[in-house]
Amino acid sequence: MDLRKLKTLIDLVSESNISELEITEADGKVRIVKTAPVAAVAAPVYAAAPVAAPVAAVAAAPVVAAVAEAPAFTGHVVKSPMVGTFYRASNPGAKPLVDVGQQVKEGQAVCIIEAMKIMNEIDSDKAGTISKVLVENGQAVEYGQPLFIIE
Repeated sequence: MDLRKLKTLIDLVSESNISELEITEADGKVRIVKTAPVAAVAAPVYAAAPVAAPVAAVAAAPVVAAVAEAPAFTGHVVKSPMVGTFYRASNPGAKPLVDVGQQVKEGQAVCIIEAMKIMNEIDSDKAGTISKVLVENGQAVEYGQPLFIIE
């Protein structure tokens, strides 16, 4: 893999909310994992035992809240296979590839995700009817983020 491309990937991971990125290409496989800052990891080691328990409880609270706020979807969820920018149409001003209520076939292009100046068509992995579009045109998306609901 080209070093410039690798540096771009590292920068992408460090500037985003994702903690891990894995890409497989014909010429190799790259896995980038973002770790927690050393100071944050080392702090509990030096803390006294009574202090550690309240810190753990406070750290767990946001996780519980985030899980409670996660939307529950009915139907099949089409997820983003990569980090990038979501586009509903192939060109600015063109009609969207799919709309709510439209029938789609398995393998049919439903959107485009731009990653590192490359436009990637994202195909439906299930046949059905588009019941919801969960992302706005031009919005940044994360790996695994829900894009569409297919009934």
